[in-house]
Amino acid sequence: MTNQNSIPDTEQYIQRIKAACEKGLLTEGSVENLVCWLTEERYAQYASAIIEHIETEKWDALDDVFWTIIPFGTGGRRGKMYPFGSNAINERTIGESAQGLAEYVKETKPDGPWKMAIAYDTRHRSREFAELCASVMVANGFEVYFIDDYRSTPELSFLIRYKSCDCGIMVTASHNPPCDNAVKVYWANGAQLIPPHDKAVIAKVGDVQEIPRIEFQQGIDEGKIHIIRKEVDDALLAQHIQHSFDGPRDLKVIFSPLHGVGEFNVKSLLNAVGFDRLEIYEPHREPNGDFPNVPGHVSNPENAVVFDAIIERAKESGAELILASDPDCDRMGAAAPVTSDQTGEWRTFNGNQLCALLGDYVLGQKQKNGSLNESSYVVTTLVTTKMLSRICDSYQVRCSQENLVGFKWICNVMDVDGPSDFVFGTEESHGFLVGQYCRDKDGAIACLLMTELAALVKSKGKSLFEHLDDLYLRHGFHHERLVNIRMEGSDGMKRMQNLMANFRSNPPTKLGGLDIVGVRDYQTGKRTDALGNSEPMTGPTGNVLIFETNVPGNYVAARPSGTEPKVKFYMFTYVAAEDLNDLAVSKREMDLRIDGYAEDMQKFADQA
Repeated sequence: MTNQNSIPDTEQYIQRIKAACEKGLLTEGSVENLVCWLTEERYAQYASAIIEHIETEKWDALDDVFWTIIPFGTGGRRGKMYPFGSNAINERTIGESAQGLAEYVKETKPDGPWKMAIAYDTRHRSREFAELCASVMVANGFEVYFIDDYRSTPELSFLIRYKSCDCGIMVTASHNPPCDNAVKVYWANGAQLIPPHDKAVIAKVGDVQEIPRIEFQQGIDEGKIHIIRKEVDDALLAQHIQHSFDGPRDLKVIFSPLHGVGEFNVKSLLNAVGFDRLEIYEPHREPNGDFPNVPGHVSNPENAVVFDAIIERAKESGAELILASDPDCDRMGAAAPVTSDQTGEWRTFNGNQLCALLGDYVLGQKQKNGSLNESSYVVTTLVTTKMLSRICDSYQVRCSQENLVGFKWICNVMDVDGPSDFVFGTEESHGFLVGQYCRDKDGAIACLLMTELAALVKSKGKSLFEHLDDLYLRHGFHHERLVNIRMEGSDGMKRMQNLMANFRSNPPTKLGGLDIVGVRDYQTGKRTDALGNSEPMTGPTGNVLIFETNVPGNYVAARPSGTEPKVKFYMFTYVAAEDLNDLAVSKREMDLRIDGYAEDMQKFADQA
C-alpha cells in the first residue's frame, strides 16, 4: 500500500534521491529502499526524519542505512543501530523481525498453541528491543517466556528447549562494536535458523505491513508474558554441573565478562563445582554497552589485546589462568603463563588451540569414565584446525568437519546424527559445547572445561602451553592464523563480491612460497586443479574457497563474514609428528610461512 499524498512533495524528494544516485552519492539499492520508505504507509512515521536527511544532504548516512535490507547472516539480523533504515537495527526492523517470525511459526503450526522465549544482553536498547519483541509476539497469540535480566545466549537456547517453545529471540550483537545490536532468531530445537526456515522467515519479514503490539506490562498482567529468570537460572546450572569432571580444584582464576552478561553463569558454575579462588576482573565487571574499559571498546575474547591489562593483574595476584567471555557469553577466550611460573611470560590462546586443548580434554575424560563408544562423535567446521580430527582419530572417535561456519551447522549435525552420541562441538571462533541441554555455543561451559584442564595439568607440574606442546609432539604441529579484511558499507560489499569473484576467475598460483595445486569451491561444489581441470566434490554449499598447496595440511581458506562487513582469511600450516625434529624450529618456520600467506592474500585483496 502506498500513500504518497500523506507526505508533502514526496516526488520532489524522490527526484533528489535519484539525482544523488546519478552523482554517485547513493547506490541503486539505496534508491529503491528509500523510495519504499518514503512512499509506503507502513513506514510513514519515519518519513520526516528521512526528509530531514535529504534536505541536509546526509547522503553517506542514508546510503549506509538503506543500501540493502539487513539479512539473516550466520548470527541473526545484525547491524548498526540507527533510528530508521532497512539496513539498520531500529524499532521497525526489530518489530518486522518479530512479526515475520510469528507469522512463519503460525503458518508451520496453524493450530497452535504457540510459545516462545526471549532474552537480552547488556547492549544499548537490548531491554527495549526485547520488550518490543515480546509485545509483538503476544499480540500474535504467543505465550512468552521472558528472562527479566541480562543473561547469556546459551541460556536462551536452553530455555527454548526447557519450555518446549516453538521459537526464540536473543537480543544481542555478540562481540560487535557498541554501535551495533541484533536479534538472533532460534527455532524449536534451540538452534539458530537454517534453511529453509531462515529464508522463509526473511520473506515474511519483507512482507510485513502492520506490526501489532500490546503493552509489555499488560502482557505480564494478563499472564501471557511469564518472567522466568530464577527457574531457568537454576535449571541451567543443574545441567551445567552435570558436565563437570572430577579432578583437582587448586587453581586461582581471573574471569572477565568484558562488560557483558558472563559473570552470572560463569561464577555460579565454577563456585558450584569447587573452584572458589575466582576473581572477577573489576574494570570489566560493570554491565555496560559502551564496553568502556576494553581496548577499542570491542569486547571480543578472540582479540589478544583485551587480555593485556588482565595479565598484569594476574601477575600481581598470583592467578594461574585468565578467562573472558564476550557480551552474550557464548564465546570464551583464555590466557595463561607460558611456564609454571605465573610471574613470567603470559600468552593468549587462539581459537584453534582452544579447540584442540578442550577436545582432547573432553575425550580423555570420557574415555577415562567409560562414556565413549563406537558411535561417539565430535563436530567442527571447514575452517577449524585439523588437529582436532587427528586427536579424534587417536581416541577412535568420528570427527564431522565438513560443515559451514556458524554454530547452527554444528547443532544441525547433532540433531541429524543424534544428540545421544554427541561428545563435543567447536569452531575456531572460540565456540564450544558439550551435552544436549542447548543448541548453541556456551561460554560458561567452556570456562568450566578450561579451568578443570588447567587445574589438571598444574597437578602434573606443567603449564597449559607445555601441555599443548605435548599434544603437538603427539599429533603434529598445527599453526593457524585468522586475518580479517574489513570492507564497510555498500562499496565494501562490492569489494567483497569482486574479491571472491577474482579468487574464482583468477586464483593465486602461489601462497607463502608454496604452489597452489587445487581450489575447492563450496559454492559451485567443484575442485579445480592447477591445470584447470574440475571435478565435483562432496560437502556443504556456501561461499567458501580453500586453496590447497603442494605441502599436505598447508592451505588457506577465504569467506565473507556472515556477521560483520569483512572477508576472513583462515591460514593453516602443519608439520607431521614424525617430522618434528625440533618443535621450536618448526614453530618459527610455520610462523614465517603464515606471514607469507598473509602478505600474498593482502596483495590479492588490495586489488579488489
